[in-house]
Amino acid sequence: MAIETDTDVVVVGAGLAGLGAAERLRALGRRCVVLEASARIGGRAWTTHPAELGGVWFDMGAIWLHDAENNPLTSIARNAGDPLLRSDAIRVERGFVGQRLMTQAEQTEYAAAWPIFEAAADTLIAAHGDVSMRAVAEHLGDNPWAASIEAWEAAVICTVDGDRFSARDWRRNALGGSNLVPDGGVGAFVQRRLGLGIDIRLNTPVTRVRWNGRGGRVVVETPSGAVSARSCIVTVSTGVLAGGGLVFDPPIPARARDSIAALPMGLAVKVALRAVGPDRLDVPLHCSVEQRVERIGDPLMPFQCWPFGRDYVQGWIGGSVAEDLARAGSDATAAFALERLRAVFGGRVDALFRDAPRLITAWDADPYVLGAYSYAVPGAADARAALAEPIGDGHLLIAGEACHVGYASTVAGAWISGQDAATAAA
Repeated sequence: MAIETDTDVVVVGAGLAGLGAAERLRALGRRCVVLEASARIGGRAWTTHPAELGGVWFDMGAIWLHDAENNPLTSIARNAGDPLLRSDAIRVERGFVGQRLMTQAEQTEYAAAWPIFEAAADTLIAAHGDVSMRAVAEHLGDNPWAASIEAWEAAVICTVDGDRFSARDWRRNALGGSNLVPDGGVGAFVQRRLGLGIDIRLNTPVTRVRWNGRGGRVVVETPSGAVSARSCIVTVSTGVLAGGGLVFDPPIPARARDSIAALPMGLAVKVALRAVGPDRLDVPLHCSVEQRVERIGDPLMPFQCWPFGRDYVQGWIGGSVAEDLARAGSDATAAFALERLRAVFGGRVDALFRDAPRLITAWDADPYVLGAYSYAVPGAADARAALAEPIGDGHLLIAGEACHVGYASTVAGAWISGQDAATAAA
């Protein structure tokens, strides 16, 4: 193998964490090479223009800059002059109980139930240590909105069923502020603004990281050759780390391995169905639609109808239902989405979406991701900080959304984690 020896840091992965690390290293005057297995940068921030949706831009993964007032990516976009769409301001919300709209009294009760759920989680954590989100919902079993809140916060937002999800991790990563969307998509913003001037080698999967070499050097092996550096920052997902396709030589310490196991990848599936008729289901443009979950553990599939004035609806399903549908295939997934729409709008959806063009994401099938993003199992909320700890006197670091406390599972968390790892490596 040909070995390059003039690099300070080698970064594995050109998602947000890898790009954040490279940007910080450049600012600190350190040389780096970024090795990316796929043919593009951005990782799970990926904007496409699918023919199924008429060629409009569509984010396959990340869709928002969360907590925009404090998100470091917001200032990058604004300083570059990129328009930012205020999703919260243009969104209209419609809640249903069965096939009828929620009453004003029900909307008020629903809004009041969220802080009640949060307080119950804090109480249970204080009394029993970490508990599952399911335990919080069951503690509030008499509250008719507890099942919906658990479904939202666990399966929909955090891509895992409540019985497998740490309530402490949820509380530590609760986000406030507004959600902004770069006009043209988050993935397009990343391509346009975050990879400039960085030495990125695409189509270069890393197979082995030798991290205790002579003189403390690290050698990173790829099918195209090897790169030698003073240190290495690995930014691949916990799904890839757990899968064993990337070998560490010697094996990383047990504390890091245990942290990876405690932060598995959840799964969320996006389903977009393009209307084939003029019916707009009597809801306005950019309308978020949800139906109350009647029993704890039942699925919730919220929809956004006619986003940005477009002619399709898109829905999200997460957790074990998403995993089952991914195994069942795209026809079963589309049928499930139609069933959930039918439960709200009745049989009119059959005519509107009969033989409709559709788009269904499949992050579980991407060998360089293997899921949506990480979650902490009950009792393991400290695993994120543990996974971010430097290994081998700082010669090896792991970074990514799984390693950040506060912005876990977000593009901001990945970016900040990568920058922190770069500071430690430098």
